[in-house]
Amino acid sequence: MRGFARAAFGAVALVALLGACTTSGTTTAGTPATAINYAAIINAPDRTDTDRKNDDRREPVKLLAFTGVQPGWRVLDMAAGAGYSTEIMARGAAPGGVVFGQNPPDAPPRVTDAYKARMDHAAMKNVIPDPRPFDAPLPPGAPALDLITFFFGYHDTTYMTVDRAKMNKAMFDALRPGGYLVVADYAAAPGAPVTTGKSFHRLDEAIEKQEIEAAGFKLVDEGNFLRNAQDTHDFPVFNPKIPIDIYVIKFQKR
Repeated sequence: MRGFARAAFGAVALVALLGACTTSGTTTAGTPATAINYAAIINAPDRTDTDRKNDDRREPVKLLAFTGVQPGWRVLDMAAGAGYSTEIMARGAAPGGVVFGQNPPDAPPRVTDAYKARMDHAAMKNVIPDPRPFDAPLPPGAPALDLITFFFGYHDTTYMTVDRAKMNKAMFDALRPGGYLVVADYAAAPGAPVTTGKSFHRLDEAIEKQEIEAAGFKLVDEGNFLRNAQDTHDFPVFNPKIPIDIYVIKFQKR
């Protein structure tokens, strides 16, 4: 099935795709992780030049390794946008995995058009487009997930019509016991108000930690590979003159 037409999948299509997933040992809490060559995933020759350019500011090898994604995993990529992160997660979950690429139903045409074009990539064959609200991010019949990724989009929910407590509880409920939520976002100054989510497209990481932990998650790891101490946190993230300070945090359902 090609293009964004997958967004119209019904229960039969969902069951068929999930039935093709390899789940032996990969979706059970406590299963030892398989050693994965994440660099080889990112260096795959069929990745586009545009994505490789985007790699320069994303450290995708380190980001993939931090998520711990494994072949056969079931993943939800929140705020998928044009699908850069969704495709990376799909590559990491292959073979045998499935990735839901969530975008809100009212995403702008430039986003939906770019995502539709990306769906023609061979690496997206195990992706289910998921145009659903942030606070109800999965379709009926979706399986328990191994991993949820939420890259550079949590701050946007602070000025949208989104019930963040409901969203965080929905993510918690969607994961299997032992499953992970990995969040990356643009850092605001410590103590900065939630309104910086709109004004600067940044958010104080303490806000995200508090809100996510309130849903029942346990903070288990923090990645410093995208931090920049030179960022003054007092300007919008668009077209920056220096790298933006980015936090990457991992939570677990226990």
